[in-house]
Amino acid sequence: MQARILEGNTIKRSSDPAEIKKAFAAEQPLWLELEARTPEADSILSDVMKLHPLTIEDIWAESSSPKVDIFDEYTYVIIHGLEATSNVNDLTTVELDIVLGKHVLITHDSSKWVSKDLQAELDRSPRLMCKGLAWVMHALLDRAVDRYMPLVDQLDTEIEQLETEVLDKAGTPAGGKVLAHILSFKRTLQSMRRMSIHQRETLLRLARGEVEAIPKETLPFYRDVYDHFLRIGDTVDGYRDLVTSALDAYLSVQSNRMNEIMKTLTLMSTVMLPLTFIAGVYGMNFKTMPELEWRFGYPYALTLMLTVAIGILLWFRRKGWIRRNLRA
Repeated sequence: MQARILEGNTIKRSSDPAEIKKAFAAEQPLWLELEARTPEADSILSDVMKLHPLTIEDIWAESSSPKVDIFDEYTYVIIHGLEATSNVNDLTTVELDIVLGKHVLITHDSSKWVSKDLQAELDRSPRLMCKGLAWVMHALLDRAVDRYMPLVDQLDTEIEQLETEVLDKAGTPAGGKVLAHILSFKRTLQSMRRMSIHQRETLLRLARGEVEAIPKETLPFYRDVYDHFLRIGDTVDGYRDLVTSALDAYLSVQSNRMNEIMKTLTLMSTVMLPLTFIAGVYGMNFKTMPELEWRFGYPYALTLMLTVAIGILLWFRRKGWIRRNLRA
């Protein structure tokens, strides 16, 4: 664990449990960033800062849902974020635990998702911590929401590529991968939507002024964080509609291409049917058939087949069936 203690206009960094306890007893503004779970950390959380056992358990847990728990002496907040690799469908959920008291701010950011940048900023200038720990908490939430923007931009790029792939590959041998991509995309957006519903409610409760440790002058900034996340949630909902439309377009394009294939096969069968009939008639080999002994019987049969085939194709073209097929 790493503590940043405000002493006048300077910040003192310390990992010594005795110094952390002393600063807490003196009611000095204190930001405690938890790292690995140790007996010393649990002792400070339970014995010194008097956190509820369920709060301590949730801080170290990995799968808690976004929420706000308001206690008499502190407020416990859980915020989730998402990190994407090169594959946007491979998302990792990141959790940020925040405990805000009158003189103490406790965070647990195991992946250093947002706390690392803010710690570096405070090391350069203690101005934000001098304003109050509620401002530090706002900075954490603001950075957490801002981290969604690169992912949203990546989703936008992926959806544009997906729409292009749908038109190019639907109904082709490569269409199976496109369909799998669409379904995987839908699951990703559905997961983001479920998480955003709980997180939106969490940020709304903070922006309403339900937490006494958040001064009234900071509430507009918390509302700005909520509005920002609300726009991100609306954007994700719009992406869900776009992916659903892409799935409908995929099925429609696949159906149209299948219809064109069936139409082509039907035209070929229609052309071959009378030719098969002619060949069947002259293949019966009855002795009384005059063409069997005729010198030009074979060329006559081939010419008749060719004439019938050309006549059928010309009729198809007059109806516009062949021209439409070529344009498709």
